Amino acid sequence: MERISPPLTGDERETLRAYLDYHRATLAWKCEGLDDEQLRRVASPPSTLSLLGLVRHMAEVERHWFRRVLDGEDLPHLWSDDHDFQAAYDASGSTRDEAFAAWEDQVAHSRRIEAAAGSLDVTVHVPGWEKEASLRLLMLHLIHEYARHNGHADFLREAVDGTTGA
Repeated sequence: MERISPPLTGDERETLRAYLDYHRATLAWKCEGLDDEQLRRVASPPSTLSLLGLVRHMAEVERHWFRRVLDGEDLPHLWSDDHDFQAAYDASGSTRDEAFAAWEDQVAHSRRIEAAAGSLDVTVHVPGWEKEASLRLLMLHLIHEYARHNGHADFLREAVDGTTGA
């Protein structure tokens, strides 16, 4: 996934798409060059948080917001029979291939669903919030989610091999 800076003069939708893709690519970049063991390494036990856990969690997040909420699909969680988003963080039995395949698949679905939406003003009922929300807000929510977790990824990567960088 190529990491391209968002446009400085793009329209609103183009800018939101670009920021979301920038943060997706940042997560992939933080994992680049690491083997399965390094990707599963936790930096702060007893937390199970690892880079691979973040990839799995973001697959769940993409699946939830775009497929379940925006597209209305009735789908189970990828790594939990109890609808637990936190279960994805425990990547102790996971591999790069498994986690990245799931995440990349969910990102592809998200891009297709977002592109098919008529405008950023499309609204959907968000069950957990018990309110209507626009595609605009959902995209901003995902940008926020990625940005927050990419901060975690910075620390996790540094703990694995000392690599730092924005």
